[in-house]
Amino acid sequence: MRERSIRVAAWLLLVLSACSGAARGQSFDTVKKQVRTHTLPNGMKFIVLERHDAPVVSLHTYADVGSAQESYGITGISHIMEHMAFKGTTTVGTKDYAAESVLLDRMDSIYARLSSDERAVNPDSSEIKALQAEFDSTNGAAGKLVVTQEYWDLTREKGGRGLNAYTSNDATQYIVSLPSNRLEFWMAMESDRFLNPVFREFFQERNVIMEERRLGLETQPVGKLLEEFLAASFKAHPYHHSVVGHMSDLKNISRTDVKNYFREYYSPSNLTVAIVGDVDPGQVFKMADLYFGRIPSGPKPEPLRTVEPQQWGEKHIYVEAQSQPIVILGFHRPSVTSSEDRALDALANIAGIGRSSRLYTSLVKEKKIAVQVGAFNGLPDNKYPNLLAVFAVPAKGHTNEECIQAIEEELARMGAETITSDELTKYKRATKKNLIDGMKSNSRMAASLAFNDVVLGNWEESFDVIKSVDAVTAADVQKVAQKYLVKKNRIIGELIPEDK
Repeated sequence: MRERSIRVAAWLLLVLSACSGAARGQSFDTVKKQVRTHTLPNGMKFIVLERHDAPVVSLHTYADVGSAQESYGITGISHIMEHMAFKGTTTVGTKDYAAESVLLDRMDSIYARLSSDERAVNPDSSEIKALQAEFDSTNGAAGKLVVTQEYWDLTREKGGRGLNAYTSNDATQYIVSLPSNRLEFWMAMESDRFLNPVFREFFQERNVIMEERRLGLETQPVGKLLEEFLAASFKAHPYHHSVVGHMSDLKNISRTDVKNYFREYYSPSNLTVAIVGDVDPGQVFKMADLYFGRIPSGPKPEPLRTVEPQQWGEKHIYVEAQSQPIVILGFHRPSVTSSEDRALDALANIAGIGRSSRLYTSLVKEKKIAVQVGAFNGLPDNKYPNLLAVFAVPAKGHTNEECIQAIEEELARMGAETITSDELTKYKRATKKNLIDGMKSNSRMAASLAFNDVVLGNWEESFDVIKSVDAVTAADVQKVAQKYLVKKNRIIGELIPEDK
């Protein structure tokens, strides 16, 4: 109990020191100096922050590929790859890989013929039926050789916690925390995952993902609104399609597509690992050389070419569903690497984050025309030019139109009037507290190091971001409000109750 009190006191001191420039700089610089990096000959990068507070370590593998890398016909494949990464390897998840591999290759061959026949101008129903029966039989035989969830079970047996993965528009990330004496176990398992992947149970998992789309998007009014809203917002850039992908693509993506996608985007040069916890960097790098160094090198994937062009006029879309009315407004903004990013972040915070924000105060507290309102920065993601968005849920007896008008008035004020010092101070304090809170967690710190290194080009931004927050001025916020919160640059999406 005493030890916990000491740790809490230490972190409280760190939070309070955020108000003191000298103390803050010293604290951040001290942690920053403990970070070590190492890049393998095959291009894979390791970032290590040594911490000995507890005998645990958090491990974060960042694959620089998300749904923004997907082309027509394979939308959703990045998310499928995330699921496939837990299906095992040539040694994990199988009773007899030699026999299983023969069946998997046969399934690929049958599926290619089946898919071709189904798309024929005059499909032969009897041939399709025979192929489907052969496919199902082979799939069933392969399934008997699978050791279900062995990857998960082995990790849990070694004390693994928080084993998970997630896919966004910009990245696919794999995370876990382990006792620090299990680091070599992770090295062996994670390197095997990228050296010898086996995309087993693919068709079963594809069906699971299709159901995720049905339940999480197609039957959810807000999901429908967001999908249509983003499709209207981005006419050229891949941010226009959802991470889960289109249903027609999910139905037709093959295991061969997944293998090809893996070869293109999962080479070591496209992977970054951040490790934070009770480890010795020198030992980490030796093990990384031993285990990950055996993965063949490959070229860094070609950068995304398409840039969303300037919008020529306001867009307005409507979605009908059995739902209460909801409205969302989006404004095009540059990527997170822009020099205006912090000012835009402050703009979103002051406009609509929290109960003391301008929009909440005006629409919910004073006018009582909305039951909820908010703003967020970076929709649907932030590596590429994206949106600053505002949403509102009208109160009973009030309409989307009333909320849109009230939002317009408040946003216009942000460009016409100077942001107050209290509003700017509130934003800076909240942002700093969130950043410092993140430093307490090994897992969040690992995520921050990986993100900043891949997206911003330098892991040191994890510590230097405080400087950019401090540098934001009221004039900066007013300037970006005037520049981006204009009618020509916005998209409005409305959810309309079906019965009306």
